[in-house]
Amino acid sequence: VFFRKYTRDKGKDLNLKGWCMNTSKGTVVGTMQGKEENIEEMKNWLRHTGSPMSKIEKCIFTNERHISKEEFSDFFIK
Repeated sequence: VFFRKYTRDKGKDLNLKGWCMNTSKGTVVGTMQGKEENIEEMKNWLRHTGSPMSKIEKCIFTNERHISKEEFSDFFIK
């Protein structure tokens, strides 16, 4: 359903940095960094929109913390 591609594209649109990847359980995981309001918009998009053909059953965010410097230079697919 191209969830990773749409996630990467949305992350880039919001000027976020980080990555996403598929898991062996058929889910997608990742990390994101950027302005708090852009992260909140991305979280809302991940919870309710996703890719056009995706079915979002559950969306969990963990290990949220403030950082002083971004660790990534782009948003990419692993």
